[in-house]
This record gives sequence, C-alpha cells and structure tokens, in this order.
Amino acid sequence: MTPWKAARPGDHIHAIDTPALVLDLDAFERNLARMAEALRGSGVRLRAHAKCHKTPEIALRQVALGAVGICCQKVSEAAVFVAAGIEDVLVTNQVMGETKLRHLAALARRARMGVLVDHPEQVQALAAVAQAEGVTLDVYVEVNVGANRCGVAPGEEAVRLAQQVAASLPLHFMGLHCYHGPAQHLRAPQDRAAAIAGAAEAARATRAAIEACGIAVERVTGAGTGSFLHERDSGVFNEIQAGSYVFMDRDYGDNQRGENDIPFEHALFVRTTVMSRATPERAVVDAGLKASSVDSGMPTVWQRSDLRYVKASDEHGVLATADAAAVALGDPLMLVPGHCDPTVNLYDDLVCVRGERVEALWPIAARGALL
Repeated sequence: MTPWKAARPGDHIHAIDTPALVLDLDAFERNLARMAEALRGSGVRLRAHAKCHKTPEIALRQVALGAVGICCQKVSEAAVFVAAGIEDVLVTNQVMGETKLRHLAALARRARMGVLVDHPEQVQALAAVAQAEGVTLDVYVEVNVGANRCGVAPGEEAVRLAQQVAASLPLHFMGLHCYHGPAQHLRAPQDRAAAIAGAAEAARATRAAIEACGIAVERVTGAGTGSFLHERDSGVFNEIQAGSYVFMDRDYGDNQRGENDIPFEHALFVRTTVMSRATPERAVVDAGLKASSVDSGMPTVWQRSDLRYVKASDEHGVLATADAAAVALGDPLMLVPGHCDPTVNLYDDLVCVRGERVEALWPIAARGALL
C-alpha cells in the first residue's frame, strides 16, 4: 500500500502521479457495450472473467449489462467478488487443500459457486467438504481442447468423471469447461477459427457421449476475448468467459482482426514520466517491471511511433528514440501494457479518467488474491 494515492477525483490528468494504472472510461464503456451487443439474441451468455480486472466495480457493471456472473481463478478472488455482491461465481480452476475447500464451501452459503475437476480425487474431496458443510457446489469437468494445461481428454475419460460427479451428492454436475487459451493469441484470424473449430468438435462429441449416458449437460463454457465469436456461433458453447475485452492490451492488439471481429479499444494504460535523458538516443521512464508486466512482451508507447520501449528493470523503463528532441524530462507518456492481467495485479487502484479529468479511483480489491 502506497502512502498516498496517485490521484484524486477531480484532478486534471496531468496531476496524476506516476507510475499509475489509468482507465479511459469512455473506451472502457464502449467495450462493455460492444460485448453486450455481440451476444444479444445469440442464446449465449457472458460469464465475465474477473481475473483480468480484479475490480468489483467492473464486475458489477458487467452483470448489470447482462453477464450471468463472473469467473475467476482463485478461491480468494471469488471471496472478494462475493463480498461485493456477485451472486454467481465459477472458479475456473481445480481446488485442492483442506483450507481452500472449506473457504469454497463457505462461499457457497452466500452465492452460487462452481468449480472444475479433472481427477477422481478432486471429486471425492469436493463431495466430502460439501457434505460436511451442508452446501451444494456446481461442478464442471474440464476437458483439454488444446490448451494442454489442465483437463481430461475428450470422450471416455470425461464421461467417467461426469458420471462420478453426477453420483456424488451434494455435488451438481453442471457441464463442461472447454477453454483453448493458446488460440486467443494466434495472430491470423483463420488460425484462430481453425483452432476453435477443433475445440468445439471435441466439446460437441464429449457432450453427446455424456448425454448418451442419461446425464444432462446444462452448460458448455469457455472462450476468451480472442476467439469468442467462434464459440458463440459454434452451436456447442452456451457461455463464454471473455475478460480482457474490457481493457485490451498490446498482445491482443497484435492479433490480426478478422472481417467480423469486434473493434475493442485499448482502455488500460500505465501513465509514466520521463525521468532521465542522459543520452540523445535514450529516455528513461519511471515505469519498469514493477509497473507493467512483460511476460507477453514489452509495452508500447501509446500514439508515439517514434518511441520504442526496449528494456525494463525494476523501476526503470528504457525508451529508444532517434530524435534527440522527441521527449523532454518530465514529459508524461501512456504505455499500453503487454499483458493486462498481471499488470493490474501490480496496483492498488484504477485511476478512472474521462477526457482530461480523474472521475474516480476504483480499488483493485482482488489484487494479490493468490490463495
């Protein structure tokens, strides 16, 4: 926690202390509206992935615009959103360990809670804690449709696990979780389409095999910002989990846009200040590794093609420029982070700006919720 805030409501944008995480409210609201419109009348619902923003103010706006609820990756994240009034939460992860399981069960007394499984022992543990605590948990079998991370193989293995869940009261078998993460960042639109076509076929066949055993598959959930139109139109998925669409980042911006892709805008920026101009070809800003995640590559300097962010250390970002007069000491710049999710986790607040004025500070209440 910093000893002072980067800004206060009413401040001019030039008064924001740096580095600060800035949200362009106009662009953000247009992104929310575009997603709601993209799903309207499709029969497919949004379960917004809150691991991206970690901010209850945003989740509440997503639900107000039609999201069925949210998903997140950690039980402690879920606790933050349930406390803020979100009533339907899916932890898109496997949960192991007595402490986490007890917290998950406690949350199920206050909200509808879902969780993933990909192993029989997880089913046994969930059933035991739900029975002991007197709650019901929605359980989804995670199917590996291309991410090669968690998830059972499509088909017979998924069927066996679904049968175990369905027989394990008080668990409720809800359906299948089929998320193809790598497909989100395939640059060519035809490559994204092909990857999701394969994922959808695996999900379709697995759903049919489970239903053939007399078990209802209420939900097939998955998708992300980079591919959700394909899942929407697949005839298989009835829920999508897009998250980054609210902010966008440099990595998503690198995707080639398909003919029908939604033009989501960059709304999230790291505001930074030039603090050193020791040489004509180099400028140093006060936003380094602790201000912007570089796991997906360096940030870009917004609307400044003459500046390249080339190196990051803890508290320094090095910009290369061929023009000695391109920037001066004290100049403010806006960076588009390479990856929005871990960048958000570096800050306590979103500085929400409309035009040139700070309108609000929204607490990133689930920052650091790793448990």
